[in-house]
Amino acid sequence: MISLKDLMQPHRVVMMLVFAGIVIWCAIALRWDWIPKYAPLALEGLWATVWILAVSTFLGFLLAVPLGLAQAVGPWYLSIPARTFCTIIRGTPLLLQIWLLYYGLGSLFPQFPWIRSSELWPYLRQAWPYAVLALTLSYAGYEGEVMRGAFSGVAKGQLEAAKSFGMPRFTMFRRIWLPQAVRNVLPTLGGETILQLKATPLVATITVMEIYAVSSRVRADTFIVYEPLLLLALVYMGIAGVISLAFRRLEKG
Repeated sequence: MISLKDLMQPHRVVMMLVFAGIVIWCAIALRWDWIPKYAPLALEGLWATVWILAVSTFLGFLLAVPLGLAQAVGPWYLSIPARTFCTIIRGTPLLLQIWLLYYGLGSLFPQFPWIRSSELWPYLRQAWPYAVLALTLSYAGYEGEVMRGAFSGVAKGQLEAAKSFGMPRFTMFRRIWLPQAVRNVLPTLGGETILQLKATPLVATITVMEIYAVSSRVRADTFIVYEPLLLLALVYMGIAGVISLAFRRLEKG
């Protein structure tokens, strides 16, 4: 926690005054009369951004754990596919991956009558499943490499001690190996989650109406450029701040 004495240091006081001056100038000089009209759409876009981020990071981490484990200690027939997957994901642009899934895989499904008549078709015809899938695979590809290093970095003495006590492998993995690995890379996971947040605007290219798409809609309808972008930056900064605080709590816990 920053004390009042530290907060009142001259350079911080000057920065706060400059920031306050910018906020006051923006409030007076810029146009904000469009906010009431687009507020409901903005809330829907914000919710879409948050849940897409949460779902893709959660599922991506679940996939990253076996990817990292396979690369760290798995046999060749598991480590090679895992390493290949991570290499392809990390070596190709996320925008390309999104387009390949949406315009490639998504365009194949309508050609199969049994898919069009299935209960999954109302979802497969929408854009958001492909957005979530692309972001999940992207997060898994990067975090799979992170978890590989995390699993390799756990002290082998702890694992050998657990084996000497006759602890089953899954119990050892659940109680010792995985918690130690995750704790060691929590700062990295926090940074990667913020990067995942910054990647969510790319799903607007396949018609997903998240918060960036709402900002683009406002600019297209009203020809107001700077105000929507300023609010958009504040929204991303706020979400990133919450993510950063959450991971700091996890590091201290």
